[in-house]
Amino acid sequence: MNSKRLVCIFLMLVLTGIYKISLAYGYPITDPFEASVLGTPKELKARVPDKIDIKTQQIRVFEDRKTPEVFWYNESLTYTMATQAEAAPLIFIIAGTGSNSNSPKADALLKIFYQAGFHVVALGSPTHPNFIVSASTNSVPGNIQEDSEDLYNVMQLIWKNIRNDVAVTEFYLTGYSLGGAQSAFISKLDEKRRVFDFSKVLMINPPVNLYNSVSILDDLLVNNVPGGLNKIDEFMVETMDQFSTLYSSGNFIDTDEEFLYEAFKRFKDDRKKLAAVIGISFRISAAEMYFTSDVVNNEGYIVPKNLVLTSTSSLTDYMIVSLRISFVDYFNEYFYPYFQTRHSNLSKQALIASTSLESIEDYLANSTKIGLMTNQDDFILAPGEINYLKKVFKSRAKIYPNGGHCGNIDYKENAAYMVDFFNN
Repeated sequence: MNSKRLVCIFLMLVLTGIYKISLAYGYPITDPFEASVLGTPKELKARVPDKIDIKTQQIRVFEDRKTPEVFWYNESLTYTMATQAEAAPLIFIIAGTGSNSNSPKADALLKIFYQAGFHVVALGSPTHPNFIVSASTNSVPGNIQEDSEDLYNVMQLIWKNIRNDVAVTEFYLTGYSLGGAQSAFISKLDEKRRVFDFSKVLMINPPVNLYNSVSILDDLLVNNVPGGLNKIDEFMVETMDQFSTLYSSGNFIDTDEEFLYEAFKRFKDDRKKLAAVIGISFRISAAEMYFTSDVVNNEGYIVPKNLVLTSTSSLTDYMIVSLRISFVDYFNEYFYPYFQTRHSNLSKQALIASTSLESIEDYLANSTKIGLMTNQDDFILAPGEINYLKKVFKSRAKIYPNGGHCGNIDYKENAAYMVDFFNN
């Protein structure tokens, strides 16, 4: 087949809406790791109001739950909200792995949708310690179906609390990273229960298979730390020292985008280090998740059984142990055994499959209200998974050529697309 015919076929696919991919795209960072760490340059971000009345609220999900003393500050679930003075749609935002409701990406989305005229409620991830302690039914995060049930329960409680103060015309739902995948499972759940009857749902940079994606993130650390995993402490100290030296030698007000760009001008020649930094970020979030779940359930996986930790207890040794636990370790030694005790015939492969979008493929393929926004170079996707998303979502897939994992989430073009998705 000659090249001219290939070009014609490609243009026909795009023009007929088989899938959408941006051909002229202005997001400037082409390396997926750099994009994921640095995000969007300040001058290219979507314009949002300088001041928004953002309220940080708390809600008690389980009135009779006894909170471990070491987590006294997580007794209630924290969520973030911004509302309009007039009647408007309400959109729920679900944060990504290890993130709370006021994380930078959740905050960026809140401001974008508030600027567009929506009421906004942002929720932390079920993998964040605050959610694990206060709102998770089993406090063993990672089962996307059960975590989505917990999120749905929280959303109902919040709506019950605010419904007399906020005039809502319809409900929308979105989430990024793990929160993007969870939004699909919540939408499917809502089809049966009809509490919100979501008009539109947008998945942003979701994993296809959770097990695959977290294994990729683990490998970024294991394969790129000089000297291997046993050198993780030395690597972290060395990297932080380099950044501290740069900060003290410059005229920086904060460790914002300007500082990060200057840092990467000096350090980005070491791509393995950049990959390892991303892996470390994930490992820290995962370690907090493992530790929190173990303490709440008194499983004895990290902390000895029946040992009572208080607000003054040293946690250093437990976090050192937690940082050396890979997701595969967590899955094999903690996560799978927990669910197998509840379902004796459950295989590891069946459990892995249940955390994949493939388990709800028919729903995703046929539900016209669900859309997808992601990047061709999102490194949390395993080989073949970007093509799987194109196949399932077809014309409902908006796939940008670069941006890594959520790096372009607040780029002005992406923001305009997200707002248009819900408005049209």
